[in-house]
Amino acid sequence: MLKKSSRLYSVKTNSIKSSKNFQFLILLIIFLVLYFVVPHSETNYLWRLPSILSEFPLWINDIIYKSLYVWLPIEVYDPVFEMYEKKATFREITKFLSQILNILVQLFRDILLGGTKTIKLILGDSFVSKQNLFIPATPWPALVCGVALIGYKLGGRNLALLGGISALYIAIFGQWTPSVQTFSFILLTTPICFLLGLSLGIWGYLNKKVETSLQPLLNIMQTMPQFAYLVPIIALFGLGDHAGSIATIIIATPPMIRNTILGLKKIPAEVVEAGIMSGCTKFQLLFKVLIPTARTDILNGVNTVIMQCLAMTVIASFVGAKGLGLDLKIALNSLQIGRASEAGLCIVLIAVVLDRYSKAWAAKQRDYFENLNFYEKNKYVIFFVLAIIAFSFLSFIGGSFFDKINYFHYIPPEKGLTIATKIDGIVDWVWDTFFYSLNIFNKFVLTNILGPMKHSFLNMPVFATFILVMGAAYIVSGVRSSIIVGCMLLFIALSEYWDRALITAYMATFAVLASALNGIIIGSLASQSERASRITLSVCDFFETFPSFIYLIPVIFLFNITDTSVLIAAIIYATVPATRYTVWGFKSVPLELHEAGDMSGVSKRQKWINIELPLAIPHILLGINQTVVFALQMVILGALIGTDDLGQMIFAALSRSDGAGISVTLGLFVSFMAISVDIIIRKWAEERKKILGIV
Repeated sequence: MLKKSSRLYSVKTNSIKSSKNFQFLILLIIFLVLYFVVPHSETNYLWRLPSILSEFPLWINDIIYKSLYVWLPIEVYDPVFEMYEKKATFREITKFLSQILNILVQLFRDILLGGTKTIKLILGDSFVSKQNLFIPATPWPALVCGVALIGYKLGGRNLALLGGISALYIAIFGQWTPSVQTFSFILLTTPICFLLGLSLGIWGYLNKKVETSLQPLLNIMQTMPQFAYLVPIIALFGLGDHAGSIATIIIATPPMIRNTILGLKKIPAEVVEAGIMSGCTKFQLLFKVLIPTARTDILNGVNTVIMQCLAMTVIASFVGAKGLGLDLKIALNSLQIGRASEAGLCIVLIAVVLDRYSKAWAAKQRDYFENLNFYEKNKYVIFFVLAIIAFSFLSFIGGSFFDKINYFHYIPPEKGLTIATKIDGIVDWVWDTFFYSLNIFNKFVLTNILGPMKHSFLNMPVFATFILVMGAAYIVSGVRSSIIVGCMLLFIALSEYWDRALITAYMATFAVLASALNGIIIGSLASQSERASRITLSVCDFFETFPSFIYLIPVIFLFNITDTSVLIAAIIYATVPATRYTVWGFKSVPLELHEAGDMSGVSKRQKWINIELPLAIPHILLGINQTVVFALQMVILGALIGTDDLGQMIFAALSRSDGAGISVTLGLFVSFMAISVDIIIRKWAEERKKILGIV
């Protein structure tokens, strides 16, 4: 009976597989026929659709203008003219939010770096000047001690050394001021993202309709390019640190919402029942039972938020945010690779430290039965306060010895250590030694691979593209998914940016194919031993902490400003999720199947092809799904070093007065491309799991 069931299962699986393969073959043949048959004429709707939605960006601009100057007018007192005048409510709200965020971010900076800007914003310049008020700087050695103490409390000696040495490096290399400016940016945005994400996540968990409404919005927010948010934010809030904070909050909040909903949904039903039976009110059940039980997932969401906030440091500099991101952008604009590398290294160090600290915080279990006295509970806080007092006293004494600059407050870049000249020397040596080899490789890739591929994509008739994409969605997911994908594709096709979208698609496709191949190869090799798997996943964790912009620095000086540079950066960046999910996929193969393969005498290659790879495919597909999002984000970011795709148009919109509409529209195009692929791949992975009997 068991053999008969197994045989029927095998026949069913093979018939489904062969049926799908045949359908894809027919679809490919139809696409190729249309590709070569449809004439290339702008008047032929099978080649290109009319730009019916070309006015869509103008509609968005009109909405922004009316919300700022027309809708919901209220009487507002103008102290300059001493009279009331009518202003739009939304504009007053944006002005109020901007002021609050400016005060908060400046408060963090004044506490850490010293200054008068915060109290001037609150009390006015003249009053502060008359009273000679100022906030003294916190000595950097005390903050280094504080970072080390936090690391020791969270993870012991090794984590303390990582944090302490990283903070010390930043200080003595003259990067203290921009690093603190960046860190104050994170200190402001992370709690706001946490509170917003936690609140909306709880609401979504408690109300199914809210969760259903949030999901498509979160999909769009997480797949839209970061640049696409900047122009409308400039229009609504102006330029400055507050604008960068708002952009960061919008981008970093969605993962917190998702993690909160996921964590609350994973709580076993018996835990909820036990809370109800113990007489908890709804409020007590939520905050005393559910949230503490989902603590790990929620804190993992905090980790993601911190990484997203840090990743925005460079992007936020385009709307006036100060810090390491601004220094990095200025250095790259002037092709000062050494200086840019120093700023980039500081961003990486901050990213690694914050990532390790937040993960240690999420993994740390709270002991509810510990009975500690006041000193034992607060000893690290006491040590930090003592460090502040001691180094403040030293800085006070040192102020009379140092000439103009108090080195206990900060070390200026020109006085600190530097490796910029050595990095510039390495760059010059690489150029002198490998210029011709790199140039030959670059020309070969551009001429023989990227050029023909780009030409092929641009020659795709719109009708053939619809048949291919909607057909693939139909074969994998059915009619509903095919219609959804078709509608998103139609939105792009009815604009004047279809060709730009095809260029973005070509670059993303190349990056995804190369990244997926790299990930499958590396993940397959790493999964052969437990130690190699552990090392590979640790390396993936390390590289995933890098803000995406960092990947552009080495490729710029190796391959100059070309599509090759952007694609190599995208491949490196997007290989990480492909590798991670491949390792997870191979580790998920049951041990008994490995043993059965060994006992049947199959070779490693046969076991990989016939047992391991088929069972790992669902995980690999989910990794490719993430790879698509990573590749698209990096391709759009590549506009900073020169591309002619949608990213370049989004980047150009920053300097246009009417750029908000264009920026949002093109951002939606990129988002729809990512969501379309997500619909197809996610459904495909779910179907493979059902066929293989994987839960």
